[in-house]
Amino acid sequence: MDDPRDIILSPIVSEKSYAGVQQNRYSFYVDLRANKGEIKRAIEQIFNVKVLKISTINVKPKPKRLGRSVGKSSRKKKAIVTLRKGDRIEFFESV
Repeated sequence: MDDPRDIILSPIVSEKSYAGVQQNRYSFYVDLRANKGEIKRAIEQIFNVKVLKISTINVKPKPKRLGRSVGKSSRKKKAIVTLRKGDRIEFFESV
């Protein structure tokens, strides 16, 4: 994966993720195949910040129904990124 925007899919917008902004933690959905090193480089290149720590979580698919059809939602991978004190990502500040 060469392009950092292929690794970072989207920010996670929720009350819990906004509570983490107070401690310099930001949450993103990332590519399932990405490892912590690739995620760190991608965040640092896209947002021009210094990453101190990354925690990753594999989100299992949930069962979904539409009428009689039964299926599952997609698998996802979350990354919770802790930044250096003083660094911030402006996207989370504006919403």
